[in-house]
Order: sequence, then C-alpha cells, then structure tokens
Amino acid sequence: MKLRLRAAAAGLAILMLVFAPAARADSSANSFAIRTIEVDGSGETRTSPDTADLDLAIDTQAKTAEEAANRNAALAAKVIDALKSKLGDKGKITTAGYSLNPEYDPHASEKPRIVGYNAQNTVTLHTEALDLVGALIDAAIAAGANRVNSLNFSVKDDTKARTEAIAIATRDARAQAQALASALGVKLGMVLKATTVSQARPIPMRMGYAMAMSASVATPVEPGEVTVSATVSLTFEIE
Repeated sequence: MKLRLRAAAAGLAILMLVFAPAARADSSANSFAIRTIEVDGSGETRTSPDTADLDLAIDTQAKTAEEAANRNAALAAKVIDALKSKLGDKGKITTAGYSLNPEYDPHASEKPRIVGYNAQNTVTLHTEALDLVGALIDAAIAAGANRVNSLNFSVKDDTKARTEAIAIATRDARAQAQALASALGVKLGMVLKATTVSQARPIPMRMGYAMAMSASVATPVEPGEVTVSATVSLTFEIE
C-alpha cells in the first residue's frame, strides 16, 4: 500500500512540473498584449492624360437578317477604313463586339411577331494622339458610324501621380491617428503595419447616338485631367 501511494505522489509531482511552466507562459503573454489604433487615410492628385479610348458602333436595320448583316458589314468596313486613314500608325483599331438580333412588333398582343432585324458592330480605337480624337469621331460618323458609346482618357504611366497620392493619403492617415490618440488620452507609438491601394480614374465622356452635323464643323474635344487616388491603412502601437 505504501508503495502505491508513493508512486501516485510521484506521478502528481510530474504533472505539476509539466503544466506549471505552461500556465506561467500564458499569463505572461496576456499581460504584454499590444494595444493598437488602426486608421485609413485617403489622398488624390491630378495629372494630364496621354491616351484615349474611343468606343463607337454601327447599327443597321432591315427586314431580313441577311440584309441587316450585309448593310452593317458595308458600313463597318467604311468606318474602319476612314479611321485607319485618319489615324495612320498612331493607334490601334479593334472590333469589340458584333450582334444580330430580331426586332419584334411591340403591338403584338399574342404570339411575338418578328418585324425586322438589327445588326450592330462595335469598334474600339486606342491612341496616344489626343489631338486627333475630335477628327476621328467626325471621320467615323461621316463614314457611317451612328453611335459613340464612350470616350475615355487615361494615363499610360501614373507612377509619379500615384506616389504623390500615396504620400497625401499617408499624411491623412497619420493626422487621423494623432487626433484619435489625443481624444483617447494615449500616446501614439511606432507603425506596426502599413498597406496601400491606389487607382487611376479615367476621364469618361459618355455620348449617345451621333447626330448629323455639317462637315465644316469639327467636334471639339478637351481631355481635362485624370484623377489618381490612393488609400493608406496604418496600424499604430499606442502607449
């Protein structure tokens, strides 16, 4: 009996030795938890664009699908040739989409009735020759394009503008953190984490169906400036 008691006591002592240091380690970690403040700052800067993307379409209608498609093909070829002639080697022209759909009688009360077909060819143009944009629009419309979907100006390399926007956003985040720390009665410490996201916003110029215009009147196009924005997230240690 005495031998069994001694063995049990020895086992208890071993368990105490194994678990006691672990308990002390957990307690020490909890007592040194880092307190932090997390803030998001924003900033933006503006710069002149150097590229333009023009999206336009050729819409044709006819009684039959074949006729609508043939009319569209002829007009699209004229538009593309006119754009290439005006653009030369200063950009790139691509076909962005093509569709051929039936048109239904809106007054049919029972079974839908096809009354014609609509064909659409969408052409996209990319160029750095911003001074040609107005003339390109005029050439496309004169050749048969009857819708300008959009015109976007952007920056090919926004590194400098992005760096400035990040710097502005960082100052904004730090100012917010300092204000928050003062309001809470704590002292701002070192930065523990910093992340950033920046994005250039192109200048959109939305345009609807093209209107007939005199050949002697050129379309004026003023690009304006591109806005480059940034968001910076900072995590500060507080004392």
